[in-house]
Amino acid sequence: MRIALVSDAWFPQVNGVVRTLSRVREEVLALGHDVEVISPDLFRTFPCPTYPEIRLAVLPARKLGAKLDAYNPEAIHIATEGPLGWAARSYCLRRGVPFTTSYHTRFPEYVSARLPVPTSWGYSAMRRFHGASSGIMVATAGLKRELEQRGFANVRQWSRGVDTELFRPREDPALDLPKPVYLYVGRVAVEKNIEAFLKLDLPVGTKVVVGDGPMLADLQRRYPNTVFTGVKHGEELVRHYASADVFVFPSKTDTFGVVLLEAAATGLPIAAFPVPGPLDVVDGHGIGVLDEELTYAIERALAIPPERCRSHALKFSWKACAEQFMGNLQPFAAETSAAA
Repeated sequence: MRIALVSDAWFPQVNGVVRTLSRVREEVLALGHDVEVISPDLFRTFPCPTYPEIRLAVLPARKLGAKLDAYNPEAIHIATEGPLGWAARSYCLRRGVPFTTSYHTRFPEYVSARLPVPTSWGYSAMRRFHGASSGIMVATAGLKRELEQRGFANVRQWSRGVDTELFRPREDPALDLPKPVYLYVGRVAVEKNIEAFLKLDLPVGTKVVVGDGPMLADLQRRYPNTVFTGVKHGEELVRHYASADVFVFPSKTDTFGVVLLEAAATGLPIAAFPVPGPLDVVDGHGIGVLDEELTYAIERALAIPPERCRSHALKFSWKACAEQFMGNLQPFAAETSAAA
């Protein structure tokens, strides 16, 4: 099958959406299908307001349509709700071909954290965007229920995976710091609620933040006792996980949190708020503690054995994630779009 994957999030961005899409693409290719990624690097772009590291396509409709016509796909998946996503949605509606979408980011909360815009406006826009989709793919059962309660239809579950060969316990940590080491990995941005972690008055130990983003310089200035390492990849990232004693996930807006599985795969217990994402990945599995008092969660999580965390992470695979993705697609006869 020829599958067109349209995404406003792609390399060189570093985030859970890009990691998920790129790994799923690899697995789908391994299953014998073809995947054409239509991403911002193929277009003229401008920096996303308040987040200049993210580039958005400028008026992409005509060029995107030409690329889809040339590729003549048999299934179209729209991964994001940015300029490319809206242009691809319009393309499909004009030609009368089905398409699927995915809900990776709590976009209404993301916007409201930056601008004085009610989340109700954001959800209205999201219902419009996803309303014509043949299937909205979401990472967890909890998010599926939440979206259905907000009026979304055709919501389908699409779990996530982790590379357990790469993310594994290591004996050569990258950092030698006063213990315990409390680790956060991810974007350094307002929607990640990192300050809820950094402002905690923990009696001993070291806070470490691995990642980059628009808030990095400001947080470095205001929290000089925290170790900020910047972005890390591959084995170097795994060695930073190995430097820690507990993984702290302060976000209240993530739909899943791929880093939760990465941390667990390396043997790290997790401390987080009891919100969607952690509730689905962590709660009831004995690999972390969820509590509105993050300090309490951290203190209790430190007692969890690493072997239990690793064992839970081994249940997730990218192959299973890709197969679920394929099952959610809505194929159509390629000549339908070619003749339009």
